[in-house]
Amino acid sequence: MSSELLPPSPEHLHSLLDLSHELGREDRRFAILGEGNTSVRINEHEFMVKASGSSLSNLIRSGVALCKTQPIFNLFMTPDASDDEIESVLLSARRSENERKPSTEALFHAYLLSLPDVHFVGHTHPEAVNSLLCSPHAADFANKRLFPDQIVCCGATSPLVPYVHPGVPLALAIKQEVEAHIERFGEAPRLVLLRNHGLIALGKTPNAVIAATMMAEKAARVFLGAVSAGGPTFMDAEQVSRIAGWNAEHYRQKVLGL
Repeated sequence: MSSELLPPSPEHLHSLLDLSHELGREDRRFAILGEGNTSVRINEHEFMVKASGSSLSNLIRSGVALCKTQPIFNLFMTPDASDDEIESVLLSARRSENERKPSTEALFHAYLLSLPDVHFVGHTHPEAVNSLLCSPHAADFANKRLFPDQIVCCGATSPLVPYVHPGVPLALAIKQEVEAHIERFGEAPRLVLLRNHGLIALGKTPNAVIAATMMAEKAARVFLGAVSAGGPTFMDAEQVSRIAGWNAEHYRQKVLGL
């Protein structure tokens, strides 16, 4: 039996469910009803992702789809694919017919999970973050930083993806911006921001995804507060670079599982 046909370990499922429940907590207001989705890499051929219509807050195994990556990657070659074609590919990507249909956003999950050191992805719609992503301040929020822990958890800068229709166009737009970030910085971003939509946090561990999401929401609240107090004062490029490259912060990232 090839490794790609082996069942995922219980740890994969438990980690995905725990991540989903943390991001879906009602008090955090990152996602309500069926909003948002999460995923975990199983191996280079497969991943698990929240199924369409499931809720992060109470996700269980039946609300998760085990999918093959290759059918989804093949879809990237047809950017004008119809909704019916996308639906067909998502159904064919399931390990078995017993699996629920994955979310349409499984397309970008498949791509992001193929990046080095990205094993978990969490996509949510936090209120304060979306307040900025639906405003003229979106680019400043993505490209500038207000305080050191924002850099530690979210990175020195975040790709900002213009609003495009969900499905293949969105997956390709995310791929384009993420690859530009990797070419510039030599590593995948911790956070991807989607105009008029939400955020995507990615990392090697569930803690990295949770930390990036929580810190992004805190940074958005600080940003909004600073705007009401006369306007934000951003850290300069040298200050950001020093924090991003500081060994003490790298050690703290390791201890925190970031």
